[in-house]
Parts: sequence; C-alpha cells; structure tokens
Amino acid sequence: MSIKTDVIIVGGGMVGGSLACVLAQAGFSVQLIEKEPAPEAIGETYDNRVSALSRASQYLLQHIGAWQKIIDIRAFPYQKMHVEDQQDLGQIEFDAAEIGQPDLGHIIENSVIVKALSEIIAQEAHIQVHYNQPIQAINLSPSSLTFEDGTTIEAELIIGADGGNSMIRQLANIKTGGWKYDQHAVVATIETEQSNQATAWQRFMPTGPLALLPLDAQHCSIVWSTSANHAKQLINLSKEEFCQTLENACDQPWGKILNVGELGCYPLELQQAKTYVKAGLALVGDAAHKVHPLAGQGVNLGFLDVACLTEILIEMRQNEQPLGRYRNLRQYERCRKSENSVMLYSMDFLKRLFSNDIYPLKISRGLGLNLVNHAPPIKHYFIQEAMGLNQSSPLTRPIF
Repeated sequence: MSIKTDVIIVGGGMVGGSLACVLAQAGFSVQLIEKEPAPEAIGETYDNRVSALSRASQYLLQHIGAWQKIIDIRAFPYQKMHVEDQQDLGQIEFDAAEIGQPDLGHIIENSVIVKALSEIIAQEAHIQVHYNQPIQAINLSPSSLTFEDGTTIEAELIIGADGGNSMIRQLANIKTGGWKYDQHAVVATIETEQSNQATAWQRFMPTGPLALLPLDAQHCSIVWSTSANHAKQLINLSKEEFCQTLENACDQPWGKILNVGELGCYPLELQQAKTYVKAGLALVGDAAHKVHPLAGQGVNLGFLDVACLTEILIEMRQNEQPLGRYRNLRQYERCRKSENSVMLYSMDFLKRLFSNDIYPLKISRGLGLNLVNHAPPIKHYFIQEAMGLNQSSPLTRPIF
C-alpha cells in the first residue's frame, strides 16, 4: 500500500506532536509516525520527566488549542526563581512581578503535554497518526518512508522529531558533534513540609546543579545533576536515606522532605547535528540538538524550531515551491542552528563555571550573581530571554 502526503513527521512527542498540529492547522496534510503506543490517561501520581515551559512555548500551545487542555489536566505556574551558590558566595532572585508578568512560566509533566497534543491530533482531519509502527527505511529526493509491513508513505518532506537518538538522523547519515558530560541527572518527585510559594529553586554545587521545580504548593520535581558515581549511590538509597541526603544538600528551603517517589537517572550530554537539513529532510528538537538541563530550555528550543520551520514552510507553499527544496530549508537551519548553538554553549559554559571548586572561580561567580541581582536592567533582560519574549523570537509575532 502507498500513501501520499505533504509532510511526514517521525516522532509524536512534545515537539513532533506540536509541529503536526500547527502544520495541519495551516492546511498541510501530515502523516505522524510514533514508535510508542498511543498516550494513556494521566494518573494521579506525578511523572518524573517535567519541562519548564516558557511564555513563548505557551503561545505556541495556545495557538494549537492544547494549552487549555494542559491546564485542565494539571500545570503549575511559578512566579519566582531563586538561584544560589552552595558556598553562599552569591545568589540571585527573579520575580515575574518585576516585569509585570503573572508568572515566569509553568512546570508541566511531559506526559501531560503529549496527552493534550494527542487529543488535538485525534480531531485534526489533516493528520493521520501511526502509533506503535516500526520504520524499515527512508529515502530522500524524492522523500518516502517504508514500514516493516511494506506500507510506503511518499511526501515532499520528512521531518525527524524522534529525539536525541534519532533513527531518522541516523538513516539520513547525518553526523553529530558534542560530548558526554561527567554528570548524570537524578530525577524524582518529592513532597515538602512547607509551601514552596510558587518558587523554582536551584543550587550550584561542585558536582553539578540541584533544581527543585514546583508541581503544586508542596510537591516538586527534582533534577539533581551530579557525578555518575554519586548518582548511582543516590538511586540505591532507601527512600528515608534519600530524603535525608537531599535535605542536607538543599538545606531544607521548604522544611523537611516528607516523601519521595520513584527515582530515575539518565546521562547528560551536549549534542548537535552537523546539519539540520538535507534535500527532503529536516530535523527538529532533540533530534537536532541536546542541551544541559540546568536552565530547563530543552523543549523550549524545540518549540522555537517548530515555529521557525512552520513559518518557512508556509512561505514555500505560498510561493508554490517544493517543501523539500534544500535552498529554502537552509533558511531554517541558518536561523535555528545559530540560536541553538548560543544556548548550547552558554549552558556548557555555566556548567563548567559552576561545577567546580576552584577558589578564584568561586569568588568570581559569587560576585557575578550578586552583581546581576542588584542590577534590575540586567535581571529584566535575563528574565525576558528565559521567557522567550525577546523580539527575535518567532513566537512573539503572528506567523501562522
């Protein structure tokens, strides 16, 4: 059997699902391929994997129609962010009220975002979704994809949104650059004795940053980036031992830690595809780039990829140009690869600056945090950047 479509998107997660929705709503026919089964109903227990969504990402999800569905399931707006150095040499406080915003962003479970998007996808006449479907091969120029059962889908463009270990990127022989960090991220959900007052909290320690991201008034998602050996020790502790160890590490900003859920652990790396595009192919999200999680910008970068690529594809359609035309796809790569590189290497610099115990650097970074904390114009600039509200962002103007 053969199917013809405008665009094939491989990967139905947050980035791939949002891209499918926005393209379908712009009139493109989309075949969405996801190797996992369809999302299940969201349970009462919080998932370990969460994202700190920026205001720009919120705008995209509002345009799609998914934002209200997300809010109806569960999402938590945080108004403040506290960042400190473990040695108490410096700290900085960000407050949404300083720039007249109701919040700095929302902490949302990845599974909640995917579930909300799946409900939009199910309603879109221009999207046909294939869950739990293994891919056998892809071809470029002309672009086509073949399933293991022999079914072939032909399209003008294939988009890889299938994560950091992207099969599409590998089948297209696109190499990556970067390096693995000497850190693993330990993740879990904790319950605290006192209210977190809608504050995201982060402490930089010599082994890596520890972040507490509020899920509701007394539940937080923790992301503890630390050495591989220390991470292994942490996940092998009993719940009581882990809570005590975490209390010692964070000095109990919200009182005792009453409970911890299931622990997860994954290695950290910086990775970027050598090219984001080929004739008939584009990469978005983690398939194109992976960043250190210390600033929580991973999926926000992916949503910016979605906005930029959509803008270019709409223009190509209006000019009656083939969607897989390399020359036009290069516009997307030039725009996003440069901006993503700035974020990737900025986070790498911060990771190296703060994840050490060298005395001159400790003094310098403490002074830097205190300087920014007492310089409102600089603080406001950083808040605007983190929220994705800078003027260059494709999500701050009507493009769809």
